[in-house]
Amino acid sequence: MPTIRSSTDLRNHYNEISTLCHETMEPVFITKNGRGDIVTMSMESYEQLTGRYELYGLIQEGLDDIEAGRTRPAGEVMDELIRKYKV
Repeated sequence: MPTIRSSTDLRNHYNEISTLCHETMEPVFITKNGRGDIVTMSMESYEQLTGRYELYGLIQEGLDDIEAGRTRPAGEVMDELIRKYKV
């Protein structure tokens, strides 16, 4: 069940809401005049969320490459890297 607080609560009880976000790692929905307005979350939660979106994007790029035939055998790529970066 989502946590919903009013904008007045956010103004008057910021520390409590901040602690709630950090402890639960869940967003808190803030209402204004009884209607949904904003969502607040800890920075850790935000970074995890955006990290997931970035990962999903990279996975989709890989799947698109496979579907379009833009792949090479792993051994071929490894041989090329070894030749290129041989010290």
